[in-house]
Amino acid sequence: MQTDINSLDKKRYSRWQKIFGERMTKSGMLSLFIMGAGQLRNKQKGKALFFFLIQLVYVLIEILTSSLVSGGLPNQPKAWGYGFFRKGLWGFFTLGETTGGRFRDNSPVLMIEGLIVILLLGILIFFWIMNIRDANQTAIEYEKSGQIKSSKEYFKHVFETSFAYVVSGPSLVLLLLISIMPILFAFFTAFTNYDAYHNPPADLIDWVGLGNFVKVVQLPGWRTTFVGVAIWTLVWAIIATFTTFFGGLFLALVVNNHRVRFKKLWRTILILPWAIPGMVSLLVFKNFFNQTYGPLNRMLGMNIPWLNDPTLAKVTLIAVNFWLGVPYFMMLMTGILTSFDKTIYEAARVDGANKKQIFWRVTFPILLSQVMPLLIMSFAGNFNNFGAVFFLTNGSPRNIAYEYAGHTDILITWIYKMTKDFKMYNMASIMSILIFLLIGGISTWNFMRTDAFKED
Repeated sequence: MQTDINSLDKKRYSRWQKIFGERMTKSGMLSLFIMGAGQLRNKQKGKALFFFLIQLVYVLIEILTSSLVSGGLPNQPKAWGYGFFRKGLWGFFTLGETTGGRFRDNSPVLMIEGLIVILLLGILIFFWIMNIRDANQTAIEYEKSGQIKSSKEYFKHVFETSFAYVVSGPSLVLLLLISIMPILFAFFTAFTNYDAYHNPPADLIDWVGLGNFVKVVQLPGWRTTFVGVAIWTLVWAIIATFTTFFGGLFLALVVNNHRVRFKKLWRTILILPWAIPGMVSLLVFKNFFNQTYGPLNRMLGMNIPWLNDPTLAKVTLIAVNFWLGVPYFMMLMTGILTSFDKTIYEAARVDGANKKQIFWRVTFPILLSQVMPLLIMSFAGNFNNFGAVFFLTNGSPRNIAYEYAGHTDILITWIYKMTKDFKMYNMASIMSILIFLLIGGISTWNFMRTDAFKED
């Protein structure tokens, strides 16, 4: 038992060593409280100034944005006098306290400000750890060798060995604020009651923990909708991917056949659907398949509900997607097939293989191993193919058993409807998280099984 405790303590100690250095020195202790103080003790004034200025900027921002400087407004809430960082943290955890009047709180804005503060504090913590670690390592090196690198030598070494990180640093900060922050906002919205009944700034929103996830599991309407839409989304993504893949492969084989003449002309004609903007094609097909006024029904002299019957609408959606997606795979397959080494086929013929065996045992396995990463990307794209569904069917026909979704809605169009039309932001955020977990898990698992991944 004592041995297990000692081993656990060693693991914890080794973790602290990785973060703060081999051991805590007096210089490290100074930098623990005032950034740059340890470097100043180590007689590295340049580094000391660098780390101290970082801390000073944060402190000045907090002081200058508080009521200590501005003085505040009459009768304002106490939290309105906080500095930028304190108010941001307060807003994130409380999501506001006052509704109505001059000093009403806007919960989404407070959450966004809080996330910005958390990201900025994360940057500060990174430099704080870096400053302690540097102070410890420099002090230990001085104890061992009696020599200390000057600040100029240190910055020169950092610039030479970590040039890419130094140059991309500002871009990474912008990435945090522009890309990561909105993703975090959408994620945390799933844990609130932000919906049509709690509409800021008129109302405040509150944290509800896992309550929204419980709704998806326990409430029959939400559970039925999620399972139904998720199954159709998965079926749609699989069929849309493999029909366009095999359709493109078939056309590539036909056009590249030695018996076919005017190959360039056929390729030009077959690539036209890909050359036309997808949205334009989808809107044209929407009118073409209109049950009442559509040219197709008029030509046939029939009243077929192409987009109004649940099954026919799904079949039509897959057919139109086939039209749009096949040219891409045809050109891709053509390029790969023309790059094959002809000696492989000659060796197969010498071994007595016929054309069918050559294709299925030689051509297709090599082809599949090369396009598998692209197939996975195509599957992920079709899983979230908002445009095809939205512009052709808009999720119709309506399904009375579903919550805010139609028969042809996939998860991404269902999320759009919940946010744009019904303001169910919290439930839409949950679906976004589930989509990420589902598509991320499937894509990662499939990609790790491909030969391209194993070769890397």
